[in-house]
Amino acid sequence: MTDANAHAHPVIACLSARFGDGLIETHRHRGDATAVVRPDRYREAIAFLREDTDCAFDFLTDLCGVDRLELKLKPRFEVIVYLYSSRTNSRFRLKTRPLNDADPVIDSIVDLFPAANWPEREVYDMFGVRFTGHPNLTRILMYEEFVGYPLRKDYPVNKRQPRLPMREIPDDRPGMIFL
Repeated sequence: MTDANAHAHPVIACLSARFGDGLIETHRHRGDATAVVRPDRYREAIAFLREDTDCAFDFLTDLCGVDRLELKLKPRFEVIVYLYSSRTNSRFRLKTRPLNDADPVIDSIVDLFPAANWPEREVYDMFGVRFTGHPNLTRILMYEEFVGYPLRKDYPVNKRQPRLPMREIPDDRPGMIFL
């Protein structure tokens, strides 16, 4: 579903001209513009938004995941990237939807925006979306032995997790919180 007014937005017009059928839908709400791209064009679209002189989105403000299970929408998962252009003082939201609900996978954008490192790990840890090419795709909030992905809508809230013995911090790393 594409909003007719969305194409009037200059960034959406650039994306539409560049990606054509790779652009699934667009919309605007209260001044914020959003485009949804096919997962195979996601990384290319992010690079375009960063490098194109008309767009010039030089700052990734956030990256998050959404489980659309209760909305009964397919594909089930969505990854949303929030971008900011310091040159034009504008914001833009780009979404993609990994096609395989059982094993959602999309490309990492850490090499394009290093700030995506921890948010991609968080989306992996909480939703199970894997980012190919990520330099260290490991759990960031839950412990490694945790079973499942707690922000998935079908995750049982009363699920028991394995108990683990207290882990000692090695002597050569005193005060290290993140190993």
